[in-house]
Amino acid sequence: MQNFTYCVPTEILFGKDTEKECAKEIRKHADSRVMIVYGKGSVVRNGLLQRIKDALKEEELFFTELSGVRPNPRLALAEEGVKKGIAEGVDFILAAGGGSAIDTAKAVAHGIANPNVMLWDIWTKKVPLEKSLKVGVILTIAAAGSETSDSAVLTNEAIGKKMGLGTELNRPAFAIMNPELTYTLPKYQIGCGIVDIMMHTLERYFIPDQSNRMTDEIAEGLLRTVIESGKKAMEDSTDYDAMSELMWCGSLSHSNLTGLGRAKDFSVHKLGHALSARFDCAHGASLSAVWGSWAEYVYEKDKGRFAHYAKAVWGIVAEDEDKAAKAGIQATIDYFRSIGMPTSLPELGIGIQEESVLEELSQDATMGDTVRLSLIRPLDAEDVCRIFRMANR
Repeated sequence: MQNFTYCVPTEILFGKDTEKECAKEIRKHADSRVMIVYGKGSVVRNGLLQRIKDALKEEELFFTELSGVRPNPRLALAEEGVKKGIAEGVDFILAAGGGSAIDTAKAVAHGIANPNVMLWDIWTKKVPLEKSLKVGVILTIAAAGSETSDSAVLTNEAIGKKMGLGTELNRPAFAIMNPELTYTLPKYQIGCGIVDIMMHTLERYFIPDQSNRMTDEIAEGLLRTVIESGKKAMEDSTDYDAMSELMWCGSLSHSNLTGLGRAKDFSVHKLGHALSARFDCAHGASLSAVWGSWAEYVYEKDKGRFAHYAKAVWGIVAEDEDKAAKAGIQATIDYFRSIGMPTSLPELGIGIQEESVLEELSQDATMGDTVRLSLIRPLDAEDVCRIFRMANR
């Protein structure tokens, strides 16, 4: 087990009606001026936005709004939020929504706290991030886990690049999690969330040469819970227990808990980011579309790990290690299909891609072939291109 430091300072308020506590929570961290960051969908239609506003008014907190957040959160909107926040003296950012709203809120918080720095320069680490505003979250979808994570993602639409930023300053001050707020989600969004939760654990799980039983047990238990609860949630999105399990698993999966004591390997995320930046597809769908091809390409370098996964998560037992490993990969692919998620590029809705496009995607995923992906089997741009080819069918 490797050395690690684990601290998740985010206060969790979990359960029914917890959104009513948002103003009191903000009072713990800020003076009086709040920016609410949200999209234009469910938070407006289901009355959540109005309930938030009423709570802030009751606590005599000034608020302004940044609406229009879209999947694959945009740099331009975050920059708009920074300008507005600076002009109005905002000292706290409240995200109402899922990962895109939360990541946009994190970006706005960084930008307001560093008014003389270009936000993309922070994101590309040209300028070190040393301070930020506090961010609070009212979660409406179990998926990205951004409500407890140290990461955030932005898409620079001007250059077609999607990048993540990891820093402890990304940790929200609090996260309000009421599973009832997820009841109106379309099945496709629930499915995308299930994939994202699983992937945040799978990408911490498939690490070579690691002996870390406790972390394995946590990861495997979380995966089994997501698989079972995910099926129930897809059948009935108003199943409180199922949606509760998914929501809590999402937060635990990306808080770093499922990977303590070992390295990280987010190579599939890199492939997915390249796809979603180019085709503006849903994040979770971009991951399920390529995971199977990635796993088939790398598994021979650590058959034992994949065979163990097959047994611990899927209950697959086979004397032949190779057969067990393949069966575990196939079980995962089949599960993605069973919840309506794509397992190839055509199923992603982008059709069969030309070879030149696959090569460009591979260059994007590896930052111009300067970064090697995957710890089980280091992947250069040509390796990544082969994986995209496998998924292009």
